[in-house]
Amino acid sequence: MIDKILEKYPSEENCPYRLIMNHFGNKWSMIVIITLASNRTMRFNELDKAIVGISQKMLTSTLQALENDGFVSRTMYQEIPPRVEYKLSDLGLNLLPLIENVAEWITQYSGEINKAKQGRER
Repeated sequence: MIDKILEKYPSEENCPYRLIMNHFGNKWSMIVIITLASNRTMRFNELDKAIVGISQKMLTSTLQALENDGFVSRTMYQEIPPRVEYKLSDLGLNLLPLIENVAEWITQYSGEINKAKQGRER
């Protein structure tokens, strides 16, 4: 199936597979999605505190990319100071079972991956 998609879209810029898989290759996208799934709606500073190791610049760009692709919705309230909240869109919520499957796979095979790494480092 993937090979047919890649044949249909030889250019990287129009390939839906490559565009979406960029989120999986980006370590922060999946962490942001998981964090939002656990907390429903969050403000930027709450996300920043909840995700250890992410810079504000990276969080901003990750949220923008996820919003642009429809995984995250952003609501800005006209208050002083302005309040902005992020939550998973329906598309983002539909992605969660796949992320959970990947997490289960990681849990199941991380020992084997670590053994393979250690064997190559010797």
